[in-house]
Amino acid sequence: MSDSSDRSLNLNFLKEPVLRKLCEALDKTNSKGWRKLGEMVGNDRRFRVSSDEMEMCSLKVLELEGSPSRVLLRLMGDRGCTLGHLVDLLQTMGHTDALQCVKPPGIQILIQPQSVAIIVGHNLRLSCYAVGKAGVQFQWFKTKEEVGNLVISPVQLTDAGFYICRVNCGDSFEFSQWAQVDVLNVATSYGLGSHSLEGRLKVVIQPQGQRLLVGDTLQLECGAVGRPIPRYQWHRNGVPLHFPEASKRRLTVRRSEEDANILERLSTDKVALLIGNLSYRNHPQLKAPMVDVYDLTNLLRQLNFKVVSLLDLTESEMRNAVDEFLLLLHKGVYGLLYYAGHGYENYGNSFMVPVDAPNPYHSANCLCVQSILKLMQEKETGLNVFLLDMCRKRNIHDDTTPNILLRVTANIVFGYATCQDAEAFELSSSGFTNGVFVKFLKKRLLEDEKITVLLDRVAEDMGQFDATKGKQALEIRSSLSERRALTDPVLPGDSSDMALAHNRQWAKAHELPESMSLDFDCGAQIKLGFAAEFSNVLVIYTHIVKKPEDMFFCQAHVTNFSPDLDIDPKEMNRETPEETGIYLLSSSLPQHCLYTRLSSLQKLRDQLGFTVCLQGSFKAMDELVDWTTDVNIGKPLIARLDLYRTMRRNSCLQTCPMPHSPCHSPRAEHLHHHPQGLLSPHCSSPYLDVCEPLQGAVGGSGCVSSTLYDNCFSRYGCTSSDSPGRASIPIETTDDINELQTVFINSLQFHHQ
Repeated sequence: MSDSSDRSLNLNFLKEPVLRKLCEALDKTNSKGWRKLGEMVGNDRRFRVSSDEMEMCSLKVLELEGSPSRVLLRLMGDRGCTLGHLVDLLQTMGHTDALQCVKPPGIQILIQPQSVAIIVGHNLRLSCYAVGKAGVQFQWFKTKEEVGNLVISPVQLTDAGFYICRVNCGDSFEFSQWAQVDVLNVATSYGLGSHSLEGRLKVVIQPQGQRLLVGDTLQLECGAVGRPIPRYQWHRNGVPLHFPEASKRRLTVRRSEEDANILERLSTDKVALLIGNLSYRNHPQLKAPMVDVYDLTNLLRQLNFKVVSLLDLTESEMRNAVDEFLLLLHKGVYGLLYYAGHGYENYGNSFMVPVDAPNPYHSANCLCVQSILKLMQEKETGLNVFLLDMCRKRNIHDDTTPNILLRVTANIVFGYATCQDAEAFELSSSGFTNGVFVKFLKKRLLEDEKITVLLDRVAEDMGQFDATKGKQALEIRSSLSERRALTDPVLPGDSSDMALAHNRQWAKAHELPESMSLDFDCGAQIKLGFAAEFSNVLVIYTHIVKKPEDMFFCQAHVTNFSPDLDIDPKEMNRETPEETGIYLLSSSLPQHCLYTRLSSLQKLRDQLGFTVCLQGSFKAMDELVDWTTDVNIGKPLIARLDLYRTMRRNSCLQTCPMPHSPCHSPRAEHLHHHPQGLLSPHCSSPYLDVCEPLQGAVGGSGCVSSTLYDNCFSRYGCTSSDSPGRASIPIETTDDINELQTVFINSLQFHHQ
C-alpha cells in the first residue's frame, strides 16, 4: 500500500516523490496555494500555524530550490496532521492538482450526487457512482447520521437536509460532495412529477404582498423546485439586496421608517419623452443625439418607463409630440423629458430648437421647456424630470420675456448638460458616440438613488473629464423634497377611462407590424420582417426562405413607398444595415437580408403601402424575371398619432406667449407703464411674476462650430451680449407672499461643478 492510500499517515512520513509533487502543486502562486492552506490551518486549533511561522515559510522563496509548502507541511506534521486531514483541507480548497498527488488511486467518483428541491409526497433518489480496483461499497449519511441506501418514497418535510456518500474500497475510502435536499410543503404539485424535476425550474411558492406598520417585521417566502437546487436572490424595486438573508428562500426584514414611506414614493406610472434633433436644415448638423436617445431609451425601459423616442422633429411635430406625452400623464405619474439638440436660454427660460427653425430663430419658432412644465403640473404628476442636453447661451435675436406662471411644487428636477450661458459638447469622432452628458449619465441611470443624488454623481464624473474640464459642467436645479428615484416601483392608481384609453393608444403606437411570409408564383418564398430603431424609425428587411432548385439567382427588395417619407433610393435594399444608416440595431438584426431604413414616420399621412419585388433568373435563361406583390402594413409605430398635423387646439404653443400677444410680459423698459406691478386691478391672476436680475450673465463670444482640444464639437450656441437679463421665477400667491417667495427660491438648489 502506498503512502497516499493511508489516511492516518502523518505528513512527516510522506515519501519524497509524493512530497515533492505535492509541494510543487502548492508552491504555485495562485489563490489555492500554500498561503490559502496556511489560512485554513490557522482556523484549526489542532494544527494552528502562527503569522510568524507563515512569514518564515514565505522567506523560503529567497533560497535556491526553497519551498514554502515543504516548511508548512512539516509544521503541520509536527502538530499531528495526517494525510486524511490534508485531503479534507485540499478538497475544501478545491485544489485538484494537489489532490491528485495524495488521493487514493483506487477510487474514482464518476457521478456526484446533485442537490435538489422537491415537493412533499414526491419520490427522491440521490445517485453516486464510483469505480475502484476492487469492489466498491456506498454509505449514505445525513449530516453525521447514516441513513442507508438513499431512496425516499414519499418525501417528508423531515427529509430536508444535507447528504453525503462515502465510497469504500478495501481499506481506503472517499467522500462525495455534499448534496442539499430542500423539501417544499405545497398543497398542489402544479402538475410536476418526479421525472419533471430534471433540468427544469418551477416556482411553486410566490411571495405575497403585505401592508405593515412601522417596526413590523417583513417576512416573504419564495419556493422553487428543480434539479440542481434553485438559487435565490431577492430584489427590492428592481435592485438586488446584498445582505445574507437575501440569498435564502425566506426573507426576513425589519421595516424601518424609510420602508414605511415607500408607498408614498410609488408612482402610478412612468412615462418618458426623448427627442433628439440632429438633421437641421439651417443650422450645423449634430451626431450625438441619435446615440444618446437610443442608449437612454434602452436604460429607461429597464426602469419600466413607457418611452417615446423621436428623431428630427419640426416645430409642429415637436408640439404635437409633447401633447401626446401630456395625455399619458395623470396624478402620481413620473414624467421625464430628455432633449438633445440645439437650444438656448433667455431670462431663465430654456428653448428647444426644432429641425426646421429659421436662421436666426426666435421663441416663436421654438418650444419653451418651462411651458411644458406648467402643463405637467396641471396633471398633478408625482415627479417632473427635465434632462436638457443643449447649449444655454443667450439668443441675441430674441429679446422676449415669456410670462410663464408656475405652481409651487416640490417635485421638479432640472438636469442641464451645461451651466448657464455656456455650451454643451459632443465628442468629435468618425463613428457614432455619445455626447458628454449622456456619456456619464448612462453609467449612473440605473442606480437606486434619489434623482438629485444620481445627477450629483454624474456631475462629479463629468468634472474629471479632461476634454471639457472648465468648459462644460452639469448644473442641477431642484425643488424635490422627497426621496424620489427613477427606480421607484409602479403601483397603478385609480386611472380614469380616458387615461386608460390614452395608455392603450400609446401601446398601439409602439406595436411593430407582424412579420409575414410571401409566396410567389415561381415557387419562391420570402420573409418580410420589421424592427424599430426609434418610435419614428422603422427597419424593413427581406430574407429568401426558399427558392426553386433551377433558380440560381434570387433577390427580394422593397420599393414604391409613400412620397411623405422622402426616402433616398440609394439607401434602400442594402446588403448591410450600416449602408442604410442602421448603426445601432445592426447587431440584433438577422443576417443575409436586404435592409431598408424608414425614418420620419411621423410625416406619414396615410397607411404605409409598398411593393415587394422578387427578381430571379433560371439556369435555362439569362434574363432576370420579376414578380411583384403589394403589401400594406397600416400606420406603423408613431405614425398612428398623426404628428404631422398642424398645431392642435390645445397645443403647448398656447403656454409659450409670443411677442405682441395680449398675455406677453412687458419688457423692462416698459414697466413704468404699470405702476401697480404685474398684479393690476384688471388682472385677477392668482400668481405673481417675480423677476430678479441675473448675476454674472455677461457677454462672451459664442461659436457655431468651434473645436475643443480637436475632439469635441460644440452644439449650437448663439452669440452672447453684455446686456443684463432677467430671470423669471414665478411663485404662487399667498397672504404672506414675501415668506413664500423666500421659501420657494431657496428650494431651487443650484449645484455647480
